[in-house]
Amino acid sequence: MIKRDSDHCLFVLDTNVLMHDPTALFRFQEHDIYLPMIVLEELDAGKKGLSEVARNVRQVSRFLDELMSDADRDEIEAGLPIHPLSAFGRGFTEAPTGRLIFQTERLSTDLASVLPGTSADNDILATALELQRREPSPARSIVIVSKDINLRIKAAVLGIAAEDYSNDQVLDDVNLLYTGMATLSGDFWEHNAKAVDAWKEEGRTFYRISGPDVADWYVNECLSLGGDDAFEAIVREKHGETEAIVELAEDYRVQRHNVWGITARNREQNFALNMLMDPDLDFVTLLGTAGTGKTLLALAAGLAQVLDRGRYREIIMTRVTVPVGEDIGFLPGTEEEKMTPWMGALMDNLEVLTQTEGGDWGRAATNDLVRNRIRISSLNYMRWRTFLHKYIILDEAQNLTAKQMKTLITRAGPGTKIVCLGNIAQIDTPYLTETTSGLTYVVDRFKDWDHSGHITLLRGERSRLADFASEAL
Repeated sequence: MIKRDSDHCLFVLDTNVLMHDPTALFRFQEHDIYLPMIVLEELDAGKKGLSEVARNVRQVSRFLDELMSDADRDEIEAGLPIHPLSAFGRGFTEAPTGRLIFQTERLSTDLASVLPGTSADNDILATALELQRREPSPARSIVIVSKDINLRIKAAVLGIAAEDYSNDQVLDDVNLLYTGMATLSGDFWEHNAKAVDAWKEEGRTFYRISGPDVADWYVNECLSLGGDDAFEAIVREKHGETEAIVELAEDYRVQRHNVWGITARNREQNFALNMLMDPDLDFVTLLGTAGTGKTLLALAAGLAQVLDRGRYREIIMTRVTVPVGEDIGFLPGTEEEKMTPWMGALMDNLEVLTQTEGGDWGRAATNDLVRNRIRISSLNYMRWRTFLHKYIILDEAQNLTAKQMKTLITRAGPGTKIVCLGNIAQIDTPYLTETTSGLTYVVDRFKDWDHSGHITLLRGERSRLADFASEAL
């Protein structure tokens, strides 16, 4: 919720706020909301279609209809109470107590001498200026809330308070995002040796650790201790705030433990393979910049579990189709053929994974076998499906909203594992930031769940040229 120094505020909402989050109407607690008529006109123009924006607009219309039911003209002019029943039951913890005020008359402020044109932004600015002039109480602020940076700049030029809509932020600072790994202090064993029990079970090594450090750990968090006696483990259970059971991580750096021919090249990749190969983890997220090996590790683990172990029936790979340059337009063919141009990363990594011995014939046979167990799907057709015993890889997940992530993850049926890959520093979707991305949202929300894992990959392993370019350019 946006908080101000004054006791009571009137927030003028821009259209893009409601298009971005239909529940924004219920996010302003005790403050009042003002909807200019131009906002209602833009909502009406954007309600058609099957896009996420169109669905959000239709949801806003339903909310407004619910709030206006049985209201007469006088009540609308005075401001409709934002009824608690409209907010409760939809994930809200605090009922709003403010009013919803519609523009019911043409306001006289003319910005033609300052801002030429008759754009919707200028109408909103003119409305806010007139509200400022009419406001009898100096303690009450008039604030424009918009996702449009240029509108906020123009508001600042005109002396109008304007803010971004930040209620959908998962974190105040992206640096606070859970990394999935904790580094133990160098004297950890000296302080905890007496409080550690160790045993082996089915070839796996476990430790029961007690002490104050346990309070800050999460289940499935990766623990590491450097030095000559390197220690890498994963938290498996927590008993209260003072005791945890950790398991020694499998070492996938050695060739005899390779995953479909791939070995880990650093500590973070080793932890990632431990999570990807763990059948008890239904949801895994891998964050990292380009070249850290996210897609290669996820594909290798998927092929090993589909073809070698028979744990899943097939791999489904999908991603958001956001172009880097100009859009190439509509593509012919089936769903998979339309998605093929967006799956260059898949093809590049499959080329690495299918470099088998046996000449051209052996590579061709391996390619056919692999491609028959990998299906490329579009996110547009995920809403009505249920995936059973599938290994799903969602690439470029940083470009999804929290709602879109929920739509996808709730499609998972029994025996399905979802792996989300992305780089939150490379977001291509308008109005999404590092702190509002759906990938950031799920990393933060799933960190307390016993059947999920997360790791942030830090080091690039693509090539010395790519590593130098990442640092120098």
